[in-house]
Amino acid sequence: MNRFTASADETVKLGEELGKQLGPGSFIAVYGDLGAGKTQFARGVAAGLGVDRTQPITSPTYTLVNEYQGRLPFYHFDLYRLHDHYDVVELGFEEYFYGQGVCLVEWAERITDTLPALRLDITISRSGENARRFEFQPFGSLYESILKKCFDHHGDS
Repeated sequence: MNRFTASADETVKLGEELGKQLGPGSFIAVYGDLGAGKTQFARGVAAGLGVDRTQPITSPTYTLVNEYQGRLPFYHFDLYRLHDHYDVVELGFEEYFYGQGVCLVEWAERITDTLPALRLDITISRSGENARRFEFQPFGSLYESILKKCFDHHGDS
């Protein structure tokens, strides 16, 4: 399932639509090059989860995880600096991955061996200066249902 956005604002709105549908234990693995829009999308997910809009949602490149409180805890990971899945185990991130909050992991390709089997993969790529292409790949019927609820009114591409 693919979606396209034409601006950073549209990318945030797309994330917000998804965030509204997420429940406890949701896991989102995000893939994309530097500057693809991963953090903009995460801002939208945070908004959809009810995180205070005045709270800055930034990429946790150096801290690896930022925690926010909305209707559910939101854990935003940036694993750009990790070398492999052993770092995730060593740092105790699996506790987050299988908890009751919502996890969004940027640079998920760094930890493919550690990703939960049930999750939503999102690949973001540039399709113009400000335009982005989002490819959604659900793993599990829960994520298929979430995407259906989220995007039914848009039609599928």
